Amino acid sequence: MNDHGPETDCRLYLITPPAFDPTAFKETLASALDGGDVAAVQLRLKEAEDDAIRKAAEALLPVCRDRGVPLIMNDRPDLAKETGCDGVHVGQQDASYADARKAVGDNGIVGVTCHDSRHLAMEAAERGADYVAFGAFFPTTTKTPKAAADVDILEWWCSLMVVPAVAIGGITPENCPSLVRAGADFLAVVSAVWDYPEGPAEAVRAFHTAIVNAG
Repeated sequence: MNDHGPETDCRLYLITPPAFDPTAFKETLASALDGGDVAAVQLRLKEAEDDAIRKAAEALLPVCRDRGVPLIMNDRPDLAKETGCDGVHVGQQDASYADARKAVGDNGIVGVTCHDSRHLAMEAAERGADYVAFGAFFPTTTKTPKAAADVDILEWWCSLMVVPAVAIGGITPENCPSLVRAGADFLAVVSAVWDYPEGPAEAVRAFHTAIVNAG
């Protein structure tokens, strides 16, 4: 996940469904990744036992590695380190940035949820976060958002900072252009890809078309 520059397009950041069978889902993930450019995949299993998270990471890591896509663990720096993930994403109520960085090392990816807070984002950037995540930008059924964010925060952030910004929350190919134009470096998506009527690969293609046309 590289820093945003004027020559760099906004990219997709896939987040896994809330629950899945790793054996079956690894084929679904492969199809999605083969549908077009994806910057990263986040393994997010909020309700799962540790062993289930380990098995999921074991199944998905080869799929991501074969395609040069980082796999990022949600919430759990300890499991990120244990399973060999490429990074960890932490929320404000999860592990601290310091614990996350210690677990994945200087070369690992650490992302931080900042909701709609400029203050939290500035703090995360100053500590060394590799990206900050703002949201939710649109209504979402994947999780209950703790805050509603406006595109203004993306415009403000991208005009001042080089640390990449991830937009999350109810993002679809239809509503993403405003986020792309506001300067989002990455669009984090869940149901808009996995529940897409024509399948995940077509969803990825639809997002790419929308991103290109927005620019």
